[in-house]
Amino acid sequence: MASPRDPAATREIAAAAALAAALADAARGVIQGYFRRSYAIEDKADESPVTIADRESEAAMRKLIGEKFPHHGIVGEEYGAERADAEFVWVLDPIDGTKSFICGVPLFGTLIALLHQGTSVVGIIDQPISRERWLGVAGAPSTLNGAPIRTRACGSVAGATLFATGPEMFKGPDKATWERVSGAVKLRRYGADCYAYGLLASGFCDVIVEADLKPYDYCAQIPIIAGAGGLVTDWQGNPAGLGGDGRIIAAGDPALHAEMVRLINQP
Repeated sequence: MASPRDPAATREIAAAAALAAALADAARGVIQGYFRRSYAIEDKADESPVTIADRESEAAMRKLIGEKFPHHGIVGEEYGAERADAEFVWVLDPIDGTKSFICGVPLFGTLIALLHQGTSVVGIIDQPISRERWLGVAGAPSTLNGAPIRTRACGSVAGATLFATGPEMFKGPDKATWERVSGAVKLRRYGADCYAYGLLASGFCDVIVEADLKPYDYCAQIPIIAGAGGLVTDWQGNPAGLGGDGRIIAAGDPALHAEMVRLINQP
């Protein structure tokens, strides 16, 4: 199998990064047309909401991938998996933060990831309303609207600003873990969904701890945060990918990440 260092894989990753921008443009056009408009809201089997904007934007991205890279796999929130065992797999969340979207709050985003042999090598967070786009490509500095970004230094949990989508995502034994973690930081904030990861990559917060996520909720953020100086793992500090358990730590400072892993895994 090819690796990211092989010339053929390197060329394909570069071409895919260019396509990822086109995918984000296509999704942005659909989403802008529905934002703060009237449309039907449905509840999926897991009781999460879905709209025509979610479905049309994912369909638009899938169409472009099929035209450019018909041999690539796709895993998407709205239309499931195709060729998920392919060498290259796209992971799509057309609107991460649909609850914010339907409330007219511009703290949602489109998440686009490309995995090569199970590792995230391209990632985009696109906020269609503010027109902010974070891009990460393995081995390159991450950018916000083309300008390089860096995470900020924060070596201590006690001095950290912590984000999570919401405390309700921590259930069972995870609830006690969240209470311990959230009680140890300087400041905690909720409700930004994927936008919080962009803020972390840009140096405006320090750590994100979440549970009950799906791969399309976090795969795009992995190369963005890595290319800005941070890292994204599971709660044990292992690489996050398609087979994870949905528990995620993202930190801008590796020392903070190590301390957070220890705190989470205290007996």
